[in-house]
Amino acid sequence: MSAMPPFHLAFPVHDLAAARGFYGELLGCPEGRSSPEWVDFNFYGHQIVAHLAPAECTPPGTSAVDGHAVPVRHFGAVLPIAEWEKLAARLEAAGTKFVIEPYVRFKGEPGEQATMFFLDPSGNAVELKAFADLGQLFAK
Repeated sequence: MSAMPPFHLAFPVHDLAAARGFYGELLGCPEGRSSPEWVDFNFYGHQIVAHLAPAECTPPGTSAVDGHAVPVRHFGAVLPIAEWEKLAARLEAAGTKFVIEPYVRFKGEPGEQATMFFLDPSGNAVELKAFADLGQLFAK
């Protein structure tokens, strides 16, 4: 599998200070450029931009996946398994309320993955996942 170029994602937040605390401090994503209306973060090698737009912050709908109600509108990253485990422990220690607590999905099937879902302070759903075998990322 060749290395993919970084992606760019913009999303609404109700408060930039809360976004800085969540993405910058809790998740450990370094801050890039910013203005009074938006903040860039280095989200595990990808650029995400939190735009101050309180009216755009709406709860995501859900879809059934592996017995869980997965937020349909979400974004995230695929991390190395050791980094995923460390971050899951840090989020649990911080008292993060998970939409879907850290677990292994599709156990014993193609695409087996560790996953967790949680919401940022503005209600944006975030999924972080990991594969013991990254070659399973697009397995059927």
